[in-house]
Amino acid sequence: NGFAAPRKGTSTTMKILILGAGQVGSSAAYHLSREEANEVTVVDMRPEVLRELQDRLDIRTVVGHAAYPEVLERAGASDADIVVALTDSDETNMVACQVAYTQFRTPTKIARIRSAEYMNANKLFTQDAIPIDVRISPEQLVCTFVEQLIHYPGSTQVLDFAGGRCRLVGVKADRDGLLVGQRIATLKEHIPNSEARIAAIYREGNAMLPDGDTVIQDGDEVFFIADRKDIRVFMSEIRRLEDPVRRVVIAGGGNIGVRLALALEQTNQVKIIERDPQRARQISEMLNKAIVLVGDAADEELLLEENIDNVDVFCALTNSEEANILSSMLAKRLGAHKVMALINRASYVDLVEAGSIDIAISPQQVTIGSLLAHVRRGDVVKVHSLRRGAAEAMEAIAHGSEDNSKVVGRAIEDIGLPRGTAIVAIVRDEKVMIAHHDTVIETDDHVILFMTDRRSIEKLESLFQVGVSFV
Repeated sequence: NGFAAPRKGTSTTMKILILGAGQVGSSAAYHLSREEANEVTVVDMRPEVLRELQDRLDIRTVVGHAAYPEVLERAGASDADIVVALTDSDETNMVACQVAYTQFRTPTKIARIRSAEYMNANKLFTQDAIPIDVRISPEQLVCTFVEQLIHYPGSTQVLDFAGGRCRLVGVKADRDGLLVGQRIATLKEHIPNSEARIAAIYREGNAMLPDGDTVIQDGDEVFFIADRKDIRVFMSEIRRLEDPVRRVVIAGGGNIGVRLALALEQTNQVKIIERDPQRARQISEMLNKAIVLVGDAADEELLLEENIDNVDVFCALTNSEEANILSSMLAKRLGAHKVMALINRASYVDLVEAGSIDIAISPQQVTIGSLLAHVRRGDVVKVHSLRRGAAEAMEAIAHGSEDNSKVVGRAIEDIGLPRGTAIVAIVRDEKVMIAHHDTVIETDDHVILFMTDRRSIEKLESLFQVGVSFV
């Protein structure tokens, strides 16, 4: 992955430079500064935003333009291990990475690239062109996230591991689930020929790492991991299976709305509501089957006219979170089966999910995992942030031998896992294996871990680092 070895001496401190203190940048600063081994500096043009961040977090801040060499120098680019360019401008992010590489030889450069035109131009991003090691597109990540939720109706989160071979799925348990009110150990009797593992349960906001005697209750949010082909069977154990989604209405014809419409229009009936007539015309030319309506998604008459009570999913993806919340609540009241709203402010997320909105989509939450995977020590290939950052699921590759690795050649029960951490699955040569206490980890295994206490991240990373004798 994009991990850079710390530059100076033997210090294990990772120096991270975050450019841009918008929603995604602030969220990255929050997550990364919580880990003791990181030294975080944030650059932004707005002194008041930086002041507010500094009041909350243990970080350095520098006021200035993110791509100017002098500003990067003041921010400490000369000995930074990683530059993460997250401003709102693709061009600024690209130039900042270029300057960091040319002037300061920064080892790892990560940039937020929003425009699909840049994202798809692979030849642009090489060390002798624009030297960006990792490109992150929040729009693409959010689109994939929503697609998965629509693909598995009833899920709250669907996350890929090992190239999509196994998935971690969050599901709200309801009374109609076969396993609700039963001990987890009875799962084997219900579905004898397939394996899954319940990784964690959230009950009234508190995390539990379950064992065989844990009883699933109505209202629990259950995270389970399973081979891709077994997911629906397991979902039916935890809640009544919902019908496949057919009709989707998307509010907002911005980048995310259009991407989602393009992704869904071949398999679903898609309508997209856009306020601006000119933009509506533009997107109708980009789409093949989806219908584009000009209007306000919070207009009751328009929603009734479009038979909102027959809609399976209403997805509010405009760039105004207040408009998203209001139109979703209205759509739900008028009979839409499930409603989702794109919400930037973390404090709003819990608030709306406690009300009539089924799923609050947080772009920072979806994006941060992609970022964390490149900042972790050890060979960490995937990180997913769960429950607003309270928990984390990650995929690490085991390297080395019994002599120089703390995990290879050891049974799971003999690995000193930190508290609140569980190894839930292993992917070995294409095969998904649910982890048991006596499973022995081999070199090149993809190990999937679940963590309900993020304070143990450093200990966990050190388990997957190979000793000095490993070449």
